Amino acid sequence: MAQLREKFATQVDPQILATLRVMAQTEGRQLQALVDEALADLIEKRKNASPRRHVMQAYLASHEKYGELYKKLAQ
Repeated sequence: MAQLREKFATQVDPQILATLRVMAQTEGRQLQALVDEALADLIEKRKNASPRRHVMQAYLASHEKYGELYKKLAQ
């Protein structure tokens, strides 16, 4: 079953595009496959970029308790 595709236009730094084309040729893959992979990686990275709620709560509690100590240590 063929995967649905949607065309779009954009502009890319010539050096990035040249490197991507070489990578595609070296790997025996289509340029489109590498672009799909790069976009999927970017989306995944951005989704996971925000800290988990319990981590932020622990950080804020620590900062509230030890904030002055942190400032002194930073000096």
